Amino acid sequence: MKVNDKPIFKVILIEDDPMVQEVNKQFIEQVQGFQVVGVAGNGNDGLQLVRELSPDLVFLDVFMPSLGGIETLQKLRTMALPVDVVAVTAAKDAETIRTMLRHGAFDYIIKPFKLERVKQTLERYRLQHDAWTEVPPVTQDDLDRLLHTAGASGYTVNAGALQTKDALTYEQDDLPKGLNAVTLNQVLHAMRLHDGGLSAEEAAAAVGIARVTARRYLDYLEKTGLVKLEINYGGVGRPVNRYVRKL
Repeated sequence: MKVNDKPIFKVILIEDDPMVQEVNKQFIEQVQGFQVVGVAGNGNDGLQLVRELSPDLVFLDVFMPSLGGIETLQKLRTMALPVDVVAVTAAKDAETIRTMLRHGAFDYIIKPFKLERVKQTLERYRLQHDAWTEVPPVTQDDLDRLLHTAGASGYTVNAGALQTKDALTYEQDDLPKGLNAVTLNQVLHAMRLHDGGLSAEEAAAAVGIARVTARRYLDYLEKTGLVKLEINYGGVGRPVNRYVRKL
């Protein structure tokens, strides 16, 4: 299913606390393109919902009756179900975090959390989905850029990814006071993976910075002529500024 030519991502919540279920649902559905299609109170019921509804994404608690989050994620992987998982839990210990990430969790959100944190995760998920969907047969360099910019959170560009010739666009001495070369290169790298351009909000989610900070870097790139500003008047509400990298 698509809205405005973009896919609707189906989400299942596996969470035993009814209040947290409702908060998660409200937060997720405030992000355009994401819809909660099912809710389960334990891992066993959640697995059944995943089989029946074939979601794109699961929000998964760790501490639950019947079947906990770690065991549920392990079963999802054993069953080879084509679904991504975001851990949403109060568990803060390193071993639980490592275990969830080791079994392929796309992101790990610690309770209590804010709407902005969920939005960042979902925007990263959308960007990664678009990047893989739009990629033609790749070279090793193309694949390295995709894989090495996807950290434990799925799409966050990290400094290690900048050690490629393509990503080393700016040095600190090139920039005016107040701009950081690493951050600017991260923004550029995110744009390379999304040829249709990025809004400030999407760039912020991809890099893991505040929207106002992302806009400052995008405005700088526009002034230098590396990107162009396109104003999208489609839909209801304010127009959206999109920054598109020039070829």
